[in-house]
Amino acid sequence: MNSAPLSGRSDAAAPMTVHFLGNIVTFRARYADTKGSFTVIEAYTAPNAGPPPHTQTDQEAFLILEGRYEIVVGDETKHCGPGDFVHVSPGTLHSFRNIAETPSRLLLINFPGDLHEEFFMAIGEPVAPGTTAFPPMSAPDVPKIVATAARFGIDIPPPPQA
Repeated sequence: MNSAPLSGRSDAAAPMTVHFLGNIVTFRARYADTKGSFTVIEAYTAPNAGPPPHTQTDQEAFLILEGRYEIVVGDETKHCGPGDFVHVSPGTLHSFRNIAETPSRLLLINFPGDLHEEFFMAIGEPVAPGTTAFPPMSAPDVPKIVATAARFGIDIPPPPQA
């Protein structure tokens, strides 16, 4: 499988790329590009990385491009590989995690997309487009992430008590 990032933007602008929680996130179709319909994001995910369980007000879908992901949607856990597609309805608790020993890639499609795009722009650390080296990970600022997510219709509940 070709591990080169997707390309082919219709304009001359370079795609915006940020790092967030072990994911290098590149916007392939921005909300403005689709006349406010959706956003397409390519995520290049470090081994064992992924977002915490969360809900959101928009729809989301995942298309696995390379590697292996564990995707949890509600009470169902799916182990997914290239070509697998998963849809998440608004308000459904979900998460994903790279379960491969090497980086994995997936596409995130958000409908309508503006909230996720704005969230990643607000919280992500900018990196150069085409970056495949993950910046050093430090302990996440969980209160900041939770508060920023809430501003964009994303709810990150506290982990269950052991």
